[in-house]
Amino acid sequence: MAKFISRRAVAVTFGVLALTLAGGGIAAAQTTAVKPAAQTEQPGARAVVQSGQPVPTAAEAAQAKAALKAKKDVSPSFVAGSTSFAVVSSAGVLLRGHDVVSVTKYGPGQYQVIFNRSLLRGGYVATIGTTTDCCLPPAGEVSAAPRLATPNGIFVQTHSSAGVAADRPFHLAVFTP
Repeated sequence: MAKFISRRAVAVTFGVLALTLAGGGIAAAQTTAVKPAAQTEQPGARAVVQSGQPVPTAAEAAQAKAALKAKKDVSPSFVAGSTSFAVVSSAGVLLRGHDVVSVTKYGPGQYQVIFNRSLLRGGYVATIGTTTDCCLPPAGEVSAAPRLATPNGIFVQTHSSAGVAADRPFHLAVFTP
């Protein structure tokens, strides 16, 4: 009888384990709707998609498209392997640059930089910088990504060293093949 109980206990244990794993697999396979994260820093801010970028407005898309068209109408001021750049203040003001059309500040530490040429095959580098000709830049972090639905735009985010969104001046360089 003791042998019968221990075999039964083992069978029950394996049965419970199998049901638990099967139920967990079913739960993991369920899809959940991903809702855009809301920007809580600014009232009335635009929706942010899963990439963390604000959705471009129709006016911004038209501006970017016009910048690309205007560049095609004139002789190119760049050659293959050239570099475009932007030096931007923490307030989102373009201080100096090459091939830059505009800079837009969306919220704390969120910037869009539009250039007058396509950046689809290029690379880019951003760094926290200074707005003057001297001194060390403020501490912080910066990241850059292609702008959503904008082939000539880069989206830049700046943060404090603690990882909190913060306005920081930055330098952005774009390299094309």
